[in-house]
Amino acid sequence: MKNILVLLLLTAFGFLNAQQDSTTVYKKRVLETTEVDFLSTYYAQDGNNASVTGGIGTEELTDLTGTIVVSIPLSADNVLTIDAGFSAYTSASSSNGNPFDISGASGEDDDDDDDDDDRDSASNRIGSPWVTSTGASASDTWVNLGVDYSHSSDDRNTIWNADASFSREYDYSSIGFGGGLTKLFNEKNTTLGVSGKVYLDTWNPIYPTELKAYSDVNGNLNDGFFYGVSIIDQEGNDSTEWSPINGFQSINDKARNSYSVSLSFSQILSKNAQFSVFLDVVKQDGWLGNPLQRVYFSDVDNYYIGNANSISNYTSSSNKDVFHLADDIERLPSSRFKVPFGFRLNYYLNETFVLRTYYRFYSDDWGIQSHTFNLEVPIKISPKFTLYPSYRYYNQTESDYFAPYDSHLSTDEFYTSDYDLSKFNASQYGFGISYTDIFTKTHIWKYGLKTIDFKYNNYQRNTGLSANYVGIGFKFVQD
Repeated sequence: MKNILVLLLLTAFGFLNAQQDSTTVYKKRVLETTEVDFLSTYYAQDGNNASVTGGIGTEELTDLTGTIVVSIPLSADNVLTIDAGFSAYTSASSSNGNPFDISGASGEDDDDDDDDDDRDSASNRIGSPWVTSTGASASDTWVNLGVDYSHSSDDRNTIWNADASFSREYDYSSIGFGGGLTKLFNEKNTTLGVSGKVYLDTWNPIYPTELKAYSDVNGNLNDGFFYGVSIIDQEGNDSTEWSPINGFQSINDKARNSYSVSLSFSQILSKNAQFSVFLDVVKQDGWLGNPLQRVYFSDVDNYYIGNANSISNYTSSSNKDVFHLADDIERLPSSRFKVPFGFRLNYYLNETFVLRTYYRFYSDDWGIQSHTFNLEVPIKISPKFTLYPSYRYYNQTESDYFAPYDSHLSTDEFYTSDYDLSKFNASQYGFGISYTDIFTKTHIWKYGLKTIDFKYNNYQRNTGLSANYVGIGFKFVQD
């Protein structure tokens, strides 16, 4: 009898262990297997309001990006995501940090020295806001690395994450970190989320060539970069009177810090409808302008380098050989408070059509308010293919500190001619196509191809800026 009781106890214990092991083995994983996303985009724009040259001039720019995102299930509950990418651009407007014929003056300290090369080339110094220069800032590569760790509770109703990132380009670096918490209620029909992020950024300031050169020689227009160079006034006469406002003050605070808190709420309204709302609160402090962007004052005399005959049509794209010397760089308040608020409503019409709507209102203490409306209509044309036509409309008011080229007053405390801070409206028309194969029949090594996404957007501002965007992405899952 004793042996029978022992056998029953061992059997029961084994059964309980088997149940526990079974729970562990068959517990649904947050992410079943490693996923790898390859993303690439190409962006090209053009316009006539370059901020580097004070609100006029070519805005021609091209940008190529590449990104890889790897999501790795560390366990049934934990996922590690690594995001690495680059962005390589060429910019006609940024190249005009140094609009003159000598390469690299805006990007290398030694280029402004009083050496023989400068003296030999001084007579050939011309420039134009409408012509691409060979300056060092004409192109650059931005690189980024981000890591995110997320944990889900056993019932999958609580998710928390922590993330960190680093990015760098030729005049700017950024370190970021943050985290968030998501709670699901009401049989997962209701979702609440809160997250926070901090970005600690640092400028390596690059200044317009003439301003940096003026500072390097303490205002001596017969030395350094200016040796042998003819400066002319508005009438085309030689002059030695030019000087930037206050003798040009470089920036002391090279930090730009951003702090944000995001709140979100999502509710499934019915089997066909889902509604979500979000609110962000963003605080920035530090140097919030761009030290490469020029500003010109209407109450200050104008001075140029180049062909005097082209001064009369300076603001026309036909000007190829004269450049207006800057009065100062963009200067903006050292703090900014932003509040975006918006909502989404998605509605499933039938097996073919879905409506996705989005609206956002934005306001900040620089005087800008904006409205964004977006409509996307996914059309499922087959089990594997879906089309994504979309339209986006945007408008905004003008910042308190914006004025067009040569319109600010030298008595202003803050000033910019960056048209991103001007009053404008914009429309964007988009089209995309997605291919999905849940069985991942196509393979590359140990990874099956799950989705391919292609997207095209055309963007038009009423200020004249136009752009085209093409993106493609591939998602692979490990067998």
